Amino acid sequence: MQDSERIPTNLRTLLILEILGRSEQPMTATQINEQLGLPKQTVHRLCVTLEESGFLTRPGNAKKYQVARRLRELGSGLLYNSRDHVARHQILRQVSDRVGETVNYAAPGNAGMHYLDRVETDWPFRIQLPIGTSVPFHCTASGKTFLASLAPKKRDTLVASLTLDRKTPFTIVTPEDLLAELTKIRKQGYSVDREEFLEGMVAIAVPVLDPHGRYIASLAYHGPSQRVSLTEAIERKDILLSAAEKLSAALFE
Repeated sequence: MQDSERIPTNLRTLLILEILGRSEQPMTATQINEQLGLPKQTVHRLCVTLEESGFLTRPGNAKKYQVARRLRELGSGLLYNSRDHVARHQILRQVSDRVGETVNYAAPGNAGMHYLDRVETDWPFRIQLPIGTSVPFHCTASGKTFLASLAPKKRDTLVASLTLDRKTPFTIVTPEDLLAELTKIRKQGYSVDREEFLEGMVAIAVPVLDPHGRYIASLAYHGPSQRVSLTEAIERKDILLSAAEKLSAALFE
């Protein structure tokens, strides 16, 4: 608990956001205040203001708060616009040079996985999904990597809310099969796309983690199945895993 008398007024809102950003579970205003020691009415008032402004939300109008879209977009924007985005792009370029295919860096958004950065392959035959594109969670390597990173209850809830539309004959379209796939991904530490999003395209993705081991983004590469086999992609997963560690260091050190 911090000394409430020493917390400047203009920092109290930021500290509330920081506490919720570190938490894996929604928190009540009282639970938040256990780490702050401010007057109860002050924390309640600040939480209400943050909710009204779109930074926090209360699922189902419960008493517990969690981060909302506006705060997630703020965090994503801070990472994207930081001076370290140059280092990030260079790491993606190194991966692309080694695997010879297009490499993507994607983070979750409201519409699916949002491509924040990418390095295109030099091959004339390539699948183009430019920066700013959003792709589904349930049928992409990046999306499944994100879903697998969630705590079991959150994973179940999010999967139940998704529209599991069939993109190809290989798309997983039942919650039970997707959850089984996500359990496997969490154990093995990487995800693959077996032509589930686009016929003729395969992909592999790994998580990029913060210093506390929490998911922040997916690092992936994809290519046409005529040139990239799943077996080959899995054999090269250590290239992605090593790059993900470098990305984490570049973002947080």
